[in-house]
Amino acid sequence: MGAVDEPLTKPMKITFAEGRVNGEFRQVFGGMTAAPIRAGGTPLTLTPQYGGYSDFLSDDTRRGRFDIKFAIGLAHGQPALPSSGCSVGSDADAVHLVLKDTDPPRVISRDPLVVAFGAQDAEFAVPGTSGCGPLSRALDRALDLPSAAGANAFDMDVTVAIRSYM
Repeated sequence: MGAVDEPLTKPMKITFAEGRVNGEFRQVFGGMTAAPIRAGGTPLTLTPQYGGYSDFLSDDTRRGRFDIKFAIGLAHGQPALPSSGCSVGSDADAVHLVLKDTDPPRVISRDPLVVAFGAQDAEFAVPGTSGCGPLSRALDRALDLPSAAGANAFDMDVTVAIRSYM
């Protein structure tokens, strides 16, 4: 995304519940955790965070949709950023991912049910920084943001543990 081409070396963990209520599909987002990612040769880190929307209902064209933003921090030992809440994107202007299958689902375990698959979005746009005060322009330049649709890619190896609540 932009000038950042770094792998996630630790898993992002997302918790959600889904099912039918009165015949209508419903979903409740539970939470998300992720470790900071070092942003290339810069002293910056980017920590993936929930961007305010998720819909993991799959169909023939997508695996799900998910909005994400990236909290900007500084690597250990660097001085703190003067503005907390500094991020790439925001809840109002998040990175909107529409995930498509790259590897078909496969069952890892039947009890508990665990499935794995590959997913990707290579068509999303990335907004500039938000909440960074006077550092916004310098951070946008360092991260090459905003970044147009089609110039970014988000690839994931996904493992989903499924548990019934009935």
